[in-house]
Amino acid sequence: MVHVYLDAMGGDDAPQCVVDGAAEALRADSDLKITLGGPAAQVEKLLVNMDDVRSRITVDDCPEIITNHDAPVMAIRQKKQSAQVKGMLLVRDGGADAFVSAGSTGATLAGGMFRLGRIPGVERPALAPLLPNGKGHFCLIDCGANVDCLPAYLPQFGVMGAAYVRCVLDIADPRVGLVNIGAESEKGNALVKSAYPLMEKAPFRFIGNVEGRDITADLADVVVCDGFSGNLILKFMEGVAGTLMGIIKKEMMADFRGKMGGLIAKPAFRRVKKVMDYTEVGGAPLLGVKGVVVKAHGSSNAHAIACAIRQATTMKRRGLVDAIENEISKQLQQAE
Repeated sequence: MVHVYLDAMGGDDAPQCVVDGAAEALRADSDLKITLGGPAAQVEKLLVNMDDVRSRITVDDCPEIITNHDAPVMAIRQKKQSAQVKGMLLVRDGGADAFVSAGSTGATLAGGMFRLGRIPGVERPALAPLLPNGKGHFCLIDCGANVDCLPAYLPQFGVMGAAYVRCVLDIADPRVGLVNIGAESEKGNALVKSAYPLMEKAPFRFIGNVEGRDITADLADVVVCDGFSGNLILKFMEGVAGTLMGIIKKEMMADFRGKMGGLIAKPAFRRVKKVMDYTEVGGAPLLGVKGVVVKAHGSSNAHAIACAIRQATTMKRRGLVDAIENEISKQLQQAE
């Protein structure tokens, strides 16, 4: 049975949607148990109508709450009775299999670094969400954990991202690309030009540079970049998707023909929305730490929380952390 520690107070609509998401995940997976970390009295009262799954829910009293206004590293050091700290330590010590939170990204990163620790040989852990590309999903790594990067970090991101899509998406030989302003190897800033030859030597299928317009064109299964660029890409994609859906809805309601056409096309639009909806994927795993950590979106609803839990259980069941450790070891041996 997989044991997931869930930050009950993380996210815009916590704790209600987090508890509801936990219940949804438990009903979908009979081989799952969840510990909810948060103020016990506040969490317990939300469990009164969950008799069907209550036996697989444990509440860990965490009176301290880390918010987005707290300095992440300081909060992890000082708020030792918070869910981020207690949950990470439980994963580190083998008392839980995975940690999931929709709370402070900075605190999740700091907790992963300082409470779980890095996999041997990993320079920097990275956030790696799955994003739609029209035919399925690709992994964007890094999307914000490392705003400033050294060239040596990027091939490691590629190694970790390739291991992730092999485990989670069942892609045997992932294509790994490097975000750049042009396809030619000599283009780009100092970071990507220095990283390019390192990517060529890395133990994965490197397909070269990927321009911004081609990121969603199914050219690569893993798209590598520094965290600054990755965060811009991620949020730009979210914004464009929301804007397009809004424009389409507005134009369909503009006149009678639009309304009739929209009625006919409604099932297709519903399918498109489902493909573009981040809640269906779950969250961004923090790859490179010695444990399974998933950072869900701060605005996650109950279904998104359930998907993030499912994502964490898949990572655990398929041995992702061990797979990354093995691939990093290969990379280091190859570099010697």
